[in-house]
Amino acid sequence: MAENTTIQVSRQARDHLAQVAKERGVTLGQLVDQLAAQQLTAEQIAERVDATRKVLRERMGCTLTDEEFDQGPNVLANVYAMAAEKMHTQRGNAA
Repeated sequence: MAENTTIQVSRQARDHLAQVAKERGVTLGQLVDQLAAQQLTAEQIAERVDATRKVLRERMGCTLTDEEFDQGPNVLANVYAMAAEKMHTQRGNAA
C-alpha cells in the first residue's frame, strides 16, 4: 500500500473537493489519487505524441516530418470548435 502524505490547499479547495468526493462515493484521498492519475507530465505527453506519430507513419503511410507535424493545425482544438459550433446551432434550431 502506498504511503500517505499531507498537502496544503485552501479551505475553499478542500471543501469543494470533499463535496465532489462525497458525490462520487469516494474518499477525498481517493479523489485526489484519481485526479492526479489523469494529469500527464510533459514527458508522458511527449511519449504519446511520439507513439502517435510512429503509428501514423507505420500504419497509415504518413510521411510528415516532426517539424511538419508541429507546424500543422491543432486538430483536437478544431474538433472541439466544430463540436461547439454544432451544439450552438442545434440549440438555436431547437428554440
